[in-house]
Amino acid sequence: PPPASPSPPPHVHAFLTHTRPLSRTAKAAKAATQIKKGAGSKDVTKRTKVHFFRPKTLTLDKSPKYPRKSMPDRVKMDKHMIIKYPLTTESAMKKIEDNNTLVFIVDVKANKRQIKQAVSELHDMAGGVQKVNTLIRPDGQKKAYVRLTQDFDALDVANRIGII
Repeated sequence: PPPASPSPPPHVHAFLTHTRPLSRTAKAAKAATQIKKGAGSKDVTKRTKVHFFRPKTLTLDKSPKYPRKSMPDRVKMDKHMIIKYPLTTESAMKKIEDNNTLVFIVDVKANKRQIKQAVSELHDMAGGVQKVNTLIRPDGQKKAYVRLTQDFDALDVANRIGII
């Protein structure tokens, strides 16, 4: 007869007595239920791109404890900054008389829409500006030709401004 195996210590023996090895039929039944359940199988996402992008996570709205700016930015291009001064040269006077056009030196950064709005606000001519032509002179200043509508006379406006 084969030699008897040594008996385990009493605390291990108590643990072993509670678990019995499963019979072959029980093992087969357990395997069948796992196959039906699909135990251990996971849905694998099919990757279509080579690069991995970190998934988007929750982004909360910012709620700062204090404002990052002490004061809001001031408006740098107001109507007084846009129009520097009217031109009073001979050719400018000729434009006033013949073409109903005022000539101004304006800020280089101002665009035609801003010039149009500034002239109509400064000289009380709502809807009085027909169009604006601009050019940058060789000395680096911007000149604006402001054509007025027929409702407003450039001579009258020039008198009000104090050009003539």
